[in-house]
Amino acid sequence: MKNFIQPGDTLTVPAPSGGVDSGDVVIIGSLIGVAGSTAAVGVPVAVKTKGVFELPKVSAQAWTIGAPIYWAAAGNATTVSTDNTLIGYATEVAANPSAVGRVRIG
Repeated sequence: MKNFIQPGDTLTVPAPSGGVDSGDVVIIGSLIGVAGSTAAVGVPVAVKTKGVFELPKVSAQAWTIGAPIYWAAAGNATTVSTDNTLIGYATEVAANPSAVGRVRIG
């Protein structure tokens, strides 16, 4: 196919304001990904846009499989949609309390 560019599960983008550490959630517009390396602001960084990732979550929440998961400005995943960005869906149960949860993005 002559118009195919790439699979798209990893994209290189400029690191957003504040830069990123490997494993950070990266949100640029509506593009959601997880940084594959550490990069200063503006430096190109590869982000995975598909897959399941273990991410920090609001400890006091219990997650069910398939629950929509959002990214909060506080830097953690949550089931609260208000003022947060949808990043994917829970792939496993996460207890209350727990520090991390598994999320499928993409």
